Amino acid sequence: MFSKILIANRGEIAVRIIRACRELGVRTVAVYSEADRNALHTELADEAICIGPAKATDSYLNVQQILSAAIVTKAEAIHPGFGFLSENSRFASMCEECNITFIGPKSKTIDDMGNKINARKLMIDAKVPVIPGSEGAVADVEEALTIADEIGYPVMLKAAAGGGGKGIRKVLTKDELPQHFSSAQQEAKAAFGNDDMYIEKIVYPARHIEVQILGDSFGNVIHLGERDCSLQRNNQKVLEESPSVVISEDKRQEIGMAAVRAAKAVNYENAGTIEFLMDESGAFYFMEMNTRIQVEHPITEMVTGVDLVKKQLEIASGEPLGLKQEEIKMTGHAIECRINAENPAFNFAPSPGTISNLLLPAGGMGIRVDSAMYSGYTIPPYYDSMIAKVIVHGNTRFDALMKMQRALSELVTDGVVTNAEFQLDLISHPNVIAGDYSTAFLQEEFLPNWTPEV
Repeated sequence: MFSKILIANRGEIAVRIIRACRELGVRTVAVYSEADRNALHTELADEAICIGPAKATDSYLNVQQILSAAIVTKAEAIHPGFGFLSENSRFASMCEECNITFIGPKSKTIDDMGNKINARKLMIDAKVPVIPGSEGAVADVEEALTIADEIGYPVMLKAAAGGGGKGIRKVLTKDELPQHFSSAQQEAKAAFGNDDMYIEKIVYPARHIEVQILGDSFGNVIHLGERDCSLQRNNQKVLEESPSVVISEDKRQEIGMAAVRAAKAVNYENAGTIEFLMDESGAFYFMEMNTRIQVEHPITEMVTGVDLVKKQLEIASGEPLGLKQEEIKMTGHAIECRINAENPAFNFAPSPGTISNLLLPAGGMGIRVDSAMYSGYTIPPYYDSMIAKVIVHGNTRFDALMKMQRALSELVTDGVVTNAEFQLDLISHPNVIAGDYSTAFLQEEFLPNWTPEV
């Protein structure tokens, strides 16, 4: 095991990693921007180094500054968390060149799965179901029109090197395709320096099902069941649960082993997630692979009892996985609600500010809050608005739903407007309670009929 690691992140995930390290006896180095000088992760870590101004490109995305901090503090490894540099293959490669362990997959794996055309081909070769679409890059508009006619509208145009919603267009009819193809290609070229495009059939409405996997450097790969992430607003996850109410045990084994094949196809090491779309018939299709720890990893931890962050550290330090597939059992039900500093009454506008009084839900069994908040903490306006994750575990799904309602009703963040009331209304909706929802539900059914408190 490492003696010291640097955490190249901030907020609740940095705090989460520090706590796991402390339990393993590993010393930690926090990096922070000038805006995060008083952040909780800087107080909890054994050492803390300022790496630049508030702007993320000058601090948390500044590869040179982060590597310099690791070298100066003699950190043996870097944990990237999620977001920022977590899926940056160049950063992972530079860590390798500096003889610093990147706590995640190899840079080649990140590259293999980062190019979506390449990832799609790898999945086809591994016999993992993929969404009907083009076999490779689409050369021009004429080829795009031919493929779209074959698979049927609506279709999605996607940039091969896509990310952050760039280079993606939804095409409903043949007449729309030429203009959308041109604009998406130009956007992809400007954003990624790569204008390769491909086409997929739109699977909508659907369930967004993702499978957690772990792999070690000895070729062992297992899955830890699925998470249902179908409740989304503007393609951003809002609430997640595990297990999914629409997955039978047979289907769980089928989709889980497909995820294992996907991971083995790229010699995957460390924690990762294979994301699938499942249509109304129960057919599922590979969507993408996230080569990092996920925001929603706690619900998998709650139902399996496996600490995923500790496993990341153990695997990266060269230890074998130490778990067999038959040892993974999903017990009970877990739900996570993302708490954001945003105002749902004003189109979810960011709501940074100072927390004058904080009360986190507690008491009983199976309630967990992952957060970097404290009374008097000022939430900076420069970063993602997520400030906490409320996670619950119950013996049954109904137990978990009721526990989440209780937890959300106890949460107090005076001084800052959050989406907690919105989450409480969502978790209390009859469709959510019944498990009757899809990727279309929140945006097209819940929100148009929801009246915020003002």
